[in-house]
Amino acid sequence: MIKRKQLHIGLFGFGCVGKGLYDVLNLSKHPCAEIVKICVKDKTKDRGVAKDLITFDKHEILNDDSVNLVVELIDDSEEAFDIVKKALLAGKSVVTANKKMIAEHFDDLLSLQASTGQALLYEAAACASIPIIRNLEEYYDTDILNRIEGIINGSTNYILTRSLNEGLSYKEALQIAQQLGYAESNPGLDVEGHDAANKLSILSAHAFGRFILPEDLPRTGIQNITSAELKFARQNNWKIKLLAKAYKTSEGLTAFVMPSYVDDDSALYKVDDVFNGVQTETVFADKQFFSGRGAGAFPTASAVLSDISALSYDYRYEYKKLNQGKDIPLIDDVIPVYLRSEDVDESVLSDSFEHIFEVFKSGNRLHICGQIKLKTIFTWLKTHPNMAVLHLPETYVEINSKGLPILELENLSEL
Repeated sequence: MIKRKQLHIGLFGFGCVGKGLYDVLNLSKHPCAEIVKICVKDKTKDRGVAKDLITFDKHEILNDDSVNLVVELIDDSEEAFDIVKKALLAGKSVVTANKKMIAEHFDDLLSLQASTGQALLYEAAACASIPIIRNLEEYYDTDILNRIEGIINGSTNYILTRSLNEGLSYKEALQIAQQLGYAESNPGLDVEGHDAANKLSILSAHAFGRFILPEDLPRTGIQNITSAELKFARQNNWKIKLLAKAYKTSEGLTAFVMPSYVDDDSALYKVDDVFNGVQTETVFADKQFFSGRGAGAFPTASAVLSDISALSYDYRYEYKKLNQGKDIPLIDDVIPVYLRSEDVDESVLSDSFEHIFEVFKSGNRLHICGQIKLKTIFTWLKTHPNMAVLHLPETYVEINSKGLPILELENLSEL
C-alpha cells in the first residue's frame, strides 16, 4: 500500500477560488491536507476564518519549513510567478490555477521543476472542473493525438448563449454576465480571446509536446459579432462558440482561437452557458468528449483539490511529449470561414480566398463564406479591427466543397 504524504498548505489568495478551496477541503475532510496559513493583501476585509490563519507577509509562508505545499490563487500573473518561483526554490511543491502566469513563463517553470526536483501542478488553469491536462499526460501517453478543440472560456460561452437564445445584443449579454460575476468589469481578457489563447498554449504542450507562446497563436474574440452573424447561425440551425483548436497535419501543427459556427453534429453544440467542453481525436480511440463547469468557486476548487490529492502520492507531470514535439513546425493552414467586412475591397477578397462557397451583401457590408489561409485572415484583422471572422462547420464544407470563383456568384441572401 502506497503511503501518502501529509501536506501542510500555505495558500496565497482568498477570493472566490481560494475561499472555495478552503470550503471543499473542509467538506471533503481530506485526510492528508490542511491549510496552515493564508496570505492576503487587504487588511480591512473580514475573511470569516480564524485570525491566526491569516498573514499579510508572503515570506511568512515561503520561509516556513513546515509548509511543504504552496497553493497560488491570486490574479496578478507576475506576482504569482514570483511566489511560485520562490516556493519551488525553497523546496516546496506548488499548485496554481493561474493560466496567464503559466503561459507566459512556461519554459522558466519547466527549468525550475527540473533544477529543484519539486512538482508544479495546474489542472485548474485549463478548464476548471474538467481533468483534461492529466488525461493528456496519462491517458493519451501512447495513443497518437491528432486534434484537440474546445470551449475553454465560460464567460464568452455564457454571453454567446444568451445572445443567440434570447436575441440580446453582445453589449446586453456582456452586461448581464458582468452583473452575475461571469465576466470582469474589464472583460477584454475573456472576450478578445486572450484567456483561451493562454489555455491553448498550455494544452498544446501536453497534447502535442509543442508549447506555443500566446502571442504566437492566431487569435480573435467575440467582440465583433453582430446581429448579422447571429441571424446567419439561426438560419442554419447553428450555434456560435469561441473555440480553441489545435490539430496536426502531415506538414505540422495548426493552432488558433476563433469564434466558430457549430452544428448539431458536434458534441460542442450542447455546451451552453458557463460550461466548458473539450473534444479530442486520436488514431486509436477516435473522438472523445469532456464537459464540465468552466467557472465558479467549487468547480475550480475541485480541480485544485485534485492536484493536492495527487501530490499526496508524489504525482508530477512528466512532460513525456515535449522532447518528441518541440520541433513540430506551426503551419499556415487553409481553413473554412465566414467573413463579414465593410471596408475590404471585393477584388482583394476574391484574390485571397482559395475557394468561395457563398457571397451575400447587406448595405455596404460584404459577407463571404470560403476557404482561406489562416495567416491572411489575421493580417487583415490587424488593419480592419471591426471585421468579423468565424470558423465554419465541417459539414458545411462537405456540402459546399466544390467552391466557385467569387465573380460567378450572385447575392444569395440578405442579412
